[in-house]
Formats: sequence, structure tokens, C-alpha cells
Amino acid sequence: MPTVAVLGGGLAGIAASTALAASGFEVHLYESRNFLGGRATSWPAGGENTEVIDNCQHVLIKCCSNLLDLYSRLGVADKIRFHREFHFIEPGGRTSTLKRGILPAPNHFAGSFLGLKFLTWSDKFAIARAIRAIPRERNRPDLESISMADWLREKRQPQSAIARYWHPILVSAINEDLDRMAAAHGFQVFWLGMIARADSYEMGIPDVPLRELYDEQALTRTGNITIHHRDAITSIETTNNRITAINTATERHEADYYVSSLPSERLRPLLPELPVQWDEFTHSPITGIHLWFDRPITTLAHATLLDRTIQWMFNKSEGRYVQLVVSASRTLTEMPRNEVIDLAVRELADFFPTVREAKLEKAQVIKEIRATFSAKPGLEALRPVAATPFNNLFLAGDWTRSGWPATMEGAVRSGYLAAEAVTAAAGSPQQFLIPDTA
Repeated sequence: MPTVAVLGGGLAGIAASTALAASGFEVHLYESRNFLGGRATSWPAGGENTEVIDNCQHVLIKCCSNLLDLYSRLGVADKIRFHREFHFIEPGGRTSTLKRGILPAPNHFAGSFLGLKFLTWSDKFAIARAIRAIPRERNRPDLESISMADWLREKRQPQSAIARYWHPILVSAINEDLDRMAAAHGFQVFWLGMIARADSYEMGIPDVPLRELYDEQALTRTGNITIHHRDAITSIETTNNRITAINTATERHEADYYVSSLPSERLRPLLPELPVQWDEFTHSPITGIHLWFDRPITTLAHATLLDRTIQWMFNKSEGRYVQLVVSASRTLTEMPRNEVIDLAVRELADFFPTVREAKLEKAQVIKEIRATFSAKPGLEALRPVAATPFNNLFLAGDWTRSGWPATMEGAVRSGYLAAEAVTAAAGSPQQFLIPDTA
């Protein structure tokens, strides 16, 4: 049985491991921490034996076919709850709801879109004009070289429409500001998630902490996967065009094939000779703010919060515990923890007046400084493919060329692509990647 060493236990590494183990490979998965999930995971809020919280609320939409496939492989698909309504709240509390109507795609939002109270009629006409252009222009060759902000300006989008519609949807999906985001990424998310299918926009939110989605018993039940916790890779040995071994702090490990699903900044010092333009990969942060109150402050499951720093609210426990998310949160990275909390509570009260009467019992702020790579114009061509100059080393990770931006779906796609490359190198090519449905 051929052996594969998978470096890194994030979603890309989990996806590669499950695919290869199901194909008859003996897989050894090496993870530096004592749990799996990478940047999409959870841990005790106040140390061991306390409430487990996610580092940041991660969501998916129904067009994330490969992520859903992985959840099915792990037997946890039933732990994802899909929501068909998006709530937009203005300061003062006025709420609008976007949901599918009776018309087929791409007109399935027409009725509720026209009823959105936070947009003027001129905003709606401008947005509709731009949406109609996306199917016609989604194969434009310059979309990789211009920003999404450039394209929106080209389509004469009012600043109010950009701030209240395009920004909340796309910045949360890509984790990058519109003027730093390649238009190709904005197009892809909007086309697949909002236009191509009537149900593809439905938002999936895990019912359990993220860590519980990575069922290690499910991972190992085939007998072909061994998980090595707290086994960070310290060096990689090479001879000519092959990897000969990897080393951890205490052991040397050999395998027939190797899949690195490490982030670019972790892989670079281990194999600086890889032909990757490392310096082009910069990062965009995400900040998760967890607030526990002494009473419920909302009955909504989730909401987009307009015109403020905080962007999303997720109701985690009967309205008493809420999680707030700020994507591309550069303004918060240097802000002290207590100031972030004060800002969040103050802004939250603009949407939910009960916050002013409630007592904040505890709070957590989690800043993921390297949450995703910055999906800037011109980067796509520099993202490496799975194959490398080393004939038994393959790359995965959301920073590689998965066909998607840096999302959970992109990470899983990269793991499946790396697994396909391993099976091809072993002389028995198999397909694991599920193509986009539109």
C-alpha cells in the first residue's frame, strides 16, 4: 500500500487525506496542534474545560459543492443548517429581508430585492443594471487585473449602493476590501452564489462548534489514516527532484508521496527553493468578537449590519451570546482588546436597543491576522498548482490555485486537486473534485 504524508490538518489536509485513504493509500496526517481544522476551528473560550467557541463564524453557501461533499464523507452534513433569508439592519433597527421568490434564476430575488428598504430606487436600478451585466461579462479577460471597485465604478454604481449592497456581500465572502479585490473573485462569488441557481445563495451555518465537524473517528474509521497531533514539521529533506523525508521535533518520517497543505508562510522556510513568488502573497485579517449578555438582545438568527464597523451578527445562544464578524478588519488589528469590545457594544446598540439595558457578562476578541491571502488583482496567475518540481510533492491549501478564492470551499478543492495529482503520479488517476454547477 503506497504511503502519503499530509502536512497540515486544516480543511485542505483533511480533504486530501479522506480522498486518498478512500482510494487505498496509507495516509499519515501531521498537525502541529492537538486538534484539526486550521483557521476554521474552535477552542475553549477561557482555557480547558470551558465553553468552546469558534475563532470566527464560518459559513458556506449551497454552491460550495466540495465542502458539502467533505462534510458528507465525514458524516456531519446533518450538522449544517441552511437559511433562506438574509436580514439587513440599518442603524435604528429598520430591517429588510432578501429571499428567493417564485421566479426562476436569475430573477429569483426580484420581489424581495425591490422591497429592500435600505436602498433608494436609483440604487436599485443601478444595482440591477450591474447584475444583468455579470453573466455577459464574467469571462472578460481583464477581470484578473482590475479591482472589483474599478468594475463597480465602470458600471456607475452610486456610493450608497456600493456601501450598502456590494460591500456587505462581497467583502464578507472574499475577506478583502473592494479596491483590493480582483474583480474576477467578486464575479465568481456573485455569479455562483447569487445568480446562477435559485438555491445556491442559501447560507449554511454549523449547529455545533467547528471543531466538531472534523470527526476524527470518521477520518480514521477506514483504517488508512493515522493522525499525528502536536507534530509540527521542522524540516524537509530532498534529493534531486524528490522529497526523501520530513522531520518533526523528535522523529524522521518517510513516505512515497507528500502533500503540503501548510500556509505559504509556513512552507516557505521549509522549501524556499520552490518556484513560488512568496512575497506576492500578503494577508487580509478577520476579527471575531464574542459577546455574552445577561438577557436576549435579538431573536434573529443572523443579520448584516449596515453603515458601521461590525458587519455581521450571528445569534449563538438564544440571543444572549452573539458573535460579530469584521472581515478585512485592518482598522482593528492594532486596536486594544477593550477598545474593540467597547466599539462593538456601542455599535450593536445602534441596531438592537436592548443592548443599552443589558449587562455584558464576558467578551472575547479573536484577531486572525493571516486569515486569508489578499485576493488582489494579478495574483491568480501566481497561485501555484498542485504539482511541483519535486515529483512526489504536491501542494494544497486555500492559497494554491484551486479555482476559488480563499474560502473553505477553496481549501477543500485544493485538497481534492492534490489528491488527484497523487493518484495520477501513482499510475491510477482518480477524480475527486466536483465541478461548479454553473
